[in-house]
Amino acid sequence: MKMFFEGKKRRVEDNINKVIENSAINEDALFVRAEFDPNAGEKTGYSNYSYWRSTFRAFRHNRLAMVMASILVILVLFTIIQPLLPGQYDALTGQTNPLNENKLLSAKPPSLSTVYMSVPKGTLLNAVKVNDDWYGVRNTLTTIKNDPLSRNPIKFSVLEYGEEWCTIRYDIDYSGEYDILNDGKLGYIKRTAVNGEAIKFETNAKRLPAPMPEDLNDTPYTTYSWQEIAIYAEPEDISQSGDYLYVESEYIDLNEDGSAVTNADVDLRDYPSKMPFILGTNSAGQDLWARIWSGTRTSLWIGFVVAIFEVLIGIIVGIIWGYVRALDRIITEIYNVIDNIPTTIILVLVSYIMRPSISTLIFAMSLTRWLGMARFIRNQIIIIRDRDYNLASRCLGTEPSRIMIKNLLPYLVSVIMLRMALAIPNAIGSEVFITYIGLGLSVSTPSLGNLIIEGKSLITVPGQQYQLIYSSLVLSIITISFYIIGNAFADAADPKNHV
Repeated sequence: MKMFFEGKKRRVEDNINKVIENSAINEDALFVRAEFDPNAGEKTGYSNYSYWRSTFRAFRHNRLAMVMASILVILVLFTIIQPLLPGQYDALTGQTNPLNENKLLSAKPPSLSTVYMSVPKGTLLNAVKVNDDWYGVRNTLTTIKNDPLSRNPIKFSVLEYGEEWCTIRYDIDYSGEYDILNDGKLGYIKRTAVNGEAIKFETNAKRLPAPMPEDLNDTPYTTYSWQEIAIYAEPEDISQSGDYLYVESEYIDLNEDGSAVTNADVDLRDYPSKMPFILGTNSAGQDLWARIWSGTRTSLWIGFVVAIFEVLIGIIVGIIWGYVRALDRIITEIYNVIDNIPTTIILVLVSYIMRPSISTLIFAMSLTRWLGMARFIRNQIIIIRDRDYNLASRCLGTEPSRIMIKNLLPYLVSVIMLRMALAIPNAIGSEVFITYIGLGLSVSTPSLGNLIIEGKSLITVPGQQYQLIYSSLVLSIITISFYIIGNAFADAADPKNHV
């Protein structure tokens, strides 16, 4: 068999030599020396694989993580642009009634509109100018004071009894020098008193008979009532509380006697603005919508800054701790000393000693939060530091810093991303805790911690639970989103999951 192949080989060589001789081609002309090209040399092992492209592709395949990432991005972006939107209330300003600045618009329930009610064209109102754009209105024309000693009480005559309202004429000028029945102002009073009893009128210490006499001219003047009675322009109390409602100036026509009438079908608003309190107001009259977004901005800022410090310090210390053998024992002892001090005590002490502020919270949280990251990275570095490619790099004289950055750090991307994602909600949770024990940010600085503590105190107050629900909902969305995104990205960053 060997002789067969050798014979065949000789025949092939003979044929090639004959072809060369017959064609008279120089053997050297058949070949060209190939120069070394490092780029061309890489083509033998060429691959279109990209670590980050594969990581993001694997992350996009997780639908829940993509949904939560979209929600979180929208929330963060809206938190930033919310103060720039038109018609936003200031988060720190307590809103007051423009016609009674001592009365805060406190504990107003959430609403999508400021419209209290609508009235038809021609409604008679008592109007007070607020500014060039708004009038404060109500149909309470005047009030009869419960003061039997007054020398000039409002006098009125009852023209008609109704089931709910009585029609009267009254002397609004307090003079009584003219016939009220014929010359007085027309108005309406409620038939029933606040306490549910029938309204009683008296004149000359005698109660007015009921029902009314057939001859109204025999009706005596009433000098005062047993209780305070409001006289209305219409048989309807539009405000239900005696407070002013508000209407745009363009819909009000003023009469000569000082009263006003609507010139169109209009909406009466409980605040001179078309921008509602979407999430209501707190006990200080501050807009909860603005405070929640301002508080979210503050808490996210604290969370991001603390997470960045935790990652940077943890990575640097962890890599040095794990790779430089000579420093391992020293750093381990330092870690054991600091780690044995409860983090809560450090937070409380720093917050108590320093003035409560955002920078104080960031400093207190950053003091020890890097320890967990550093220890975890150190353990991972010990596992991979003596692998073949690292030994080869050291033998080739590669600098330790380059080995740490190029050889070791890329293997820790998934771990770093996961811990950073979890560091943000953890920092926000710590801020809530510090605020809960009274050492957090002042009330003048909105934060999710302040909002939750404020809402917690009202959880048992009927109709005020919304102050806790909305702030807790935002905190829950942030925490859950970062947890899901962090886990999903950590899985996607693991090269074992790449195809």
